[in-house]
Amino acid sequence: MLIDNENKTIISTMSFDVDILENDIREKYPDVLEILLRDHTTQKNIFWATNNYQDLGDGYEYASSILPELITGKHGNVIMPRIKKDKDLQQSRVRDMAEVFTPSWICNAQNNLIDNAWFGSENVFNAEIANPDGSHNWQVNPEMVKYPEGKTWKNYVRDTRLEIACGEAPYITTRYDTTTGEFIPIENRIGLLDRKLRVVSENVDISGEWLKAAQEAYKNTYAFEWQGDSLLLAREAMLYTFIENFENKFGRQPKLDSIQYIAYIISWNVWQMDGLKAVVPNSCKEKTATTENLFGETEIKITPCEGCKTDNLRRHNGIYCLVKDWNNKDPETNKKGRKIRFIDLMKK
Repeated sequence: MLIDNENKTIISTMSFDVDILENDIREKYPDVLEILLRDHTTQKNIFWATNNYQDLGDGYEYASSILPELITGKHGNVIMPRIKKDKDLQQSRVRDMAEVFTPSWICNAQNNLIDNAWFGSENVFNAEIANPDGSHNWQVNPEMVKYPEGKTWKNYVRDTRLEIACGEAPYITTRYDTTTGEFIPIENRIGLLDRKLRVVSENVDISGEWLKAAQEAYKNTYAFEWQGDSLLLAREAMLYTFIENFENKFGRQPKLDSIQYIAYIISWNVWQMDGLKAVVPNSCKEKTATTENLFGETEIKITPCEGCKTDNLRRHNGIYCLVKDWNNKDPETNKKGRKIRFIDLMKK
């Protein structure tokens, strides 16, 4: 890795590969992998939440935290995109966790529906193409994006978007097609975040201002996922999307502290959650109480989680997940970035 020590700037070493290697992150960007592994709800690392790795030994069990040493060094190829996983493993994840990845052209079509509503017009970013052979793709609109009356590019960047059960986050950033493994160039990407960064690059030419606008884009892009490996892949893809877009715009990589801050935003905005309960996966528990009756006999009473028993989203005894509201002040610190339970953002 080459570093400009005077300006504390990392010189380009990007490989533009589909598989982002944890060894590369650790070597090029100190402390970033640790940030990407953080879970702010539990104040621990994200955990595996899958049995796919348990045969590797201690530390790879379902409930074990994903630690840097478990996925770097000689273990640097443990986590990989779905397209590179063994076919039998892919099928087992479909069977056990309904893990089905969406082709990029479908992600594009659905993202276009969101933008059609926001802009009040079609084909703002691209035009969808249905080919005679039954395949689909899209043609990028090369013209600078135009905005409807009363809206600006800044409004678009700050518009909040969420991908649910995100997997490797193909709706947020399309660095590659998750079903084919094909790497997608920056100018042809169609994710929610890709579009925001395109808008930023079209309207900002000064690096400091670009960074601030890009941070706004990340602060207003959210996602959650159950399985820890997919969650990390999503976070990594979003991080490299930032680096690649900055480099594409300015011909160099951003400074390390900028990369670390984007990683911090991602670690808050892309979190590990059971989407049906809004809690940390498997955190709901049965409560056991032991008492003695009048005759000295021991009685054991088991009380199940009320939320799980009654299917009441607001009565779970698990750990409700926290997210960060970046636009409002936290009463504890009096700084922007209020912590709030995700459940409290949902309509009752």
